[in-house]
Amino acid sequence: MNERDFADLAAGHALNALSDADERAFQEALAGNPLWDRHVRDASDAVAAISDTVDPVEPPAAVRAALFARISELPQQSTTATDEGDAFDDEDYAALGVAPATVQNSPQGSDSDVVAPAASAGSSWGLRRWFTLAASIVAVLVLGFGAVTVGQQLTRPASLIALEQIENAPDAQSTTTTMPDGTTVTAHWSAATGQSVLVTDDMPALPAEQTYELWFVREGTPIAAGVFDPDASGDATAVLDGQYRSGDLIAVTVEPAGGSPDGTPSSDPVVLLATA
Repeated sequence: MNERDFADLAAGHALNALSDADERAFQEALAGNPLWDRHVRDASDAVAAISDTVDPVEPPAAVRAALFARISELPQQSTTATDEGDAFDDEDYAALGVAPATVQNSPQGSDSDVVAPAASAGSSWGLRRWFTLAASIVAVLVLGFGAVTVGQQLTRPASLIALEQIENAPDAQSTTTTMPDGTTVTAHWSAATGQSVLVTDDMPALPAEQTYELWFVREGTPIAAGVFDPDASGDATAVLDGQYRSGDLIAVTVEPAGGSPDGTPSSDPVVLLATA
């Protein structure tokens, strides 16, 4: 078994998808080549990262059965590949940033020999087939049907996550104001979650040397809560830094880029919303 085949089996091991024979071959190869354990760690970390993004969902039994029936129909790839096939696998392997080790022959009996136990029958899946299988199993068994994609989960802005948490809270509240120039500003808050979010629509753009700054006004004292800049359409969803408390006012001022230099507003609020 070469290192590429072992990396393929490591992915299957992390997904608990190996047959008994392949699992034995995997363990034998790992025992003989302990430096290959990096593939095991990488595969385990990848599966853990994916599974942590959403709650597990048990798929319908019929879909599970159909998936594994399809896998069993896949022809097994011989461990002997054509030159063209080897080049194709090498290219796929390099695209992952994982380079198979180059094994140099050493004198017989040398401690530097790399142990390469023979793979069991049917254990050489081929890299492309493993990624198809892994993606299918993860998509069906981990993400579930109708779940958002992993990419969406990982790239969602913190402000959108906070807004969703507020809206799902039992004490969620909001208030909206429309400014004379047509700008619409809505504050969302929840004392139970301690979070608050400001959503703007058609907010005027500021020069590069200025920014909008958020404030809690608590018992007459302004508390800096972060800065934000609307997009080209004047839209923004900005979470206020710090703990929201019942009765806070939410204010927006125009400040120098980066925020007020002394931690206090340098201008009158352009937006002031009561949450009481």
